[in-house]
Amino acid sequence: MRNFVPTPYRQVSVQEVDVELSEPAIRAYLLGKEAYRRTAYIVLRRDGRQAIAAVEKAAAQPLFSPITQVSLLAPAERCAWVAVPALDVGNRSALAAKARSLGLGPSDTLIVEGRYGHVNFIHHPDPLVVRVVDVIPPEPPKLFDQAQRVLGFADLPPILLKPDFIDLRDLAMSHPEAQAYLFPCRASGLQGPGPTFYLDRRPAQRQNWLLVGCERSRQIHRHFYGDEPPSAEMCPREIGHDDGWVLRKCCMLETDIDVKGQIATVPWGADLAHVESALRTLTAEEEAKKRREEVQLL
Repeated sequence: MRNFVPTPYRQVSVQEVDVELSEPAIRAYLLGKEAYRRTAYIVLRRDGRQAIAAVEKAAAQPLFSPITQVSLLAPAERCAWVAVPALDVGNRSALAAKARSLGLGPSDTLIVEGRYGHVNFIHHPDPLVVRVVDVIPPEPPKLFDQAQRVLGFADLPPILLKPDFIDLRDLAMSHPEAQAYLFPCRASGLQGPGPTFYLDRRPAQRQNWLLVGCERSRQIHRHFYGDEPPSAEMCPREIGHDDGWVLRKCCMLETDIDVKGQIATVPWGADLAHVESALRTLTAEEEAKKRREEVQLL
């Protein structure tokens, strides 16, 4: 049961107990006790240790009903508890990221007491690691910031974002021979190591500059000045790493996302809906890939 997070987390009850946290003792303690109709998981705590039991009740409709079945979901030796007051325990990705930061893996379970004092857990955390290829400045870059925001509200499986940033200042610095530098726009406050110009300002005088840009920038330059200058490629689609699961952007896309296998590309001017759609497609592809691998093992 990889990446299991109870939603809504009101299914989770927490009890301080005096019994041993072994499966026989937990079963004997819980069988026959009344449980609230929404309770499906009980976190039992004793002396700084905790275990999680899954329970079934005699009936689902009454406000309280006797527990009829108990199974140990997570044994005490594989459970960790942490208090993180700022963490939204309904956010799967936030739970997975916290588990990863604590060194917990697919054999563990993390229980978090988070925002508002609410408690939830992630069982066997194994988030999808997505490399976000973006350019800086600005910092944080737009696409990475958008992806983080999407994970804060979207109903997605756990995702861990891995930054992979292309520094436009480094691209310019790698060409010290250039007499001047032309960047696509001034919005990020870019400055080259020499005289600096911005394509969106359409400089009146053509300079002997290096264009730090992409294919769209070169197209605009040809339109403005009738030629194509020496350039340093900056497009994440062209120079970013493409191994593993990747989210990136490209200004040659204007309205739609493009997903090929493990790589999702969104428009340079992507909105949150574009980014959510891209991440949702990647997670669906990852699940399909795992199913194919499981079938091959049979």
